[in-house]
Amino acid sequence: MASIRTIIMGAAGRDFHNFNTFFRDNSDYEVVAFTATQIPNIEDRRYPAALAGDLYPLGIPIHPESDLSKLISSERIDQVIFAYSDVSYQYVMHKASEILAAGADFRLMGLKTTQVKSSKPVISVCAVRTGAGKSQTSRQVARVLQELGYRVAVVRHPMPYGDLEKQRVQRFGDYADLERHNCTIEEREEYEPHLESGVIVFAGVDYEAILREAEREADFVLWDGGNNDLPFYISDMHIVVADPHRPGHEVGYHPGEANARIADVFVINKVDTAGIQEVLAVRENLLRINPSATVIEAASPLSVPDPAAIRGKRVLVIEDGPTLTHGEMAYGAGWMAAMRFGAAEIVDPRPFAVGSIQATYAKYPHMGPILPAMGYGAQMTEELMTTINHASADMVIIGTPIDLGKLLDLNKPSQRVTYELQEIGKPTLAQLIGERFGKP
Repeated sequence: MASIRTIIMGAAGRDFHNFNTFFRDNSDYEVVAFTATQIPNIEDRRYPAALAGDLYPLGIPIHPESDLSKLISSERIDQVIFAYSDVSYQYVMHKASEILAAGADFRLMGLKTTQVKSSKPVISVCAVRTGAGKSQTSRQVARVLQELGYRVAVVRHPMPYGDLEKQRVQRFGDYADLERHNCTIEEREEYEPHLESGVIVFAGVDYEAILREAEREADFVLWDGGNNDLPFYISDMHIVVADPHRPGHEVGYHPGEANARIADVFVINKVDTAGIQEVLAVRENLLRINPSATVIEAASPLSVPDPAAIRGKRVLVIEDGPTLTHGEMAYGAGWMAAMRFGAAEIVDPRPFAVGSIQATYAKYPHMGPILPAMGYGAQMTEELMTTINHASADMVIIGTPIDLGKLLDLNKPSQRVTYELQEIGKPTLAQLIGERFGKP
């Protein structure tokens, strides 16, 4: 029988993982192409032969997703695999309809065919939407495991936006490694806070090879998820974070609901800034689809170095890029801090936006007068800095997980908003993890 001609739709993450774990050495299928969306500048590359295996001596082309229907026809495609995250059910079915109309089958892949088993215990931290608070939850879990005496390795969901072959397995033990791997702003936002706590971070493209390297250095593996994707590894405890600022999204976005259905623990974050009805609605939805999970309510209190300096100022607010773009939030920690600490005005950055930043506003019109910290490469980072410096503001409020003021040459003072997970009541993550895993 002829092999099944396949396209994998993705965003430089789940798509490559599905290929590596299921298709790479599987002669029943021929992966003709990947398509790319959601992240800027990740198409028009090739998945390299060194990663693709013996069946693909020339590697595999990566096309823009806008070419999908044309590719299905010209390449006689039999099936298309949908392999990216943080999208509404309506969006997924629009894509399915496009694929079916073009003549191919539409497929989603589940845990059985894509998860890897570790020789070490694994806790996974994922979410129902991006921007819910995975990062501070992961940091809290890492602290708990360290206090229990474990050597922890964090494996971060992929962000391979550069040379894929060089990024096959990446290890980050200190800040010098961030420079050595030419990390983008988005990568630094996820890696730096763990490094500050003395935790090694692994990431890259080939997540079985990454896992084997992590197992060599750690007693415990912590999967730090991206978007609302499912964990790549079989978990001994699966923690899923939900956001009451977006009630209903926990049962309306792919694959967030799937994450919720397999959760051992729910963390309903931001209960200090959301309305009680929204918190209750999220709790009800989660327990309706997974009544056996344990629920923890938590806050992420905001702090800045000098609150008094914000009062009465005209401020430009910068927020985490993915939270605002495909996360569909119109504000984040920076905006909330500006309001809480008495800013006189939120300066609209859109009139000052240039290049890719201007294009981002056009692509995501839901965003209000907040600046997304888009930095997927040197040019975009330069355009972000230019936008900030052109803006007519007294101060910059930085709501991203790292201090952009240290990376960018800004012409105005800035303050960084920090936030850590604060569990409310009992049980706590420390209690649940201690009961389940004890001390090594």
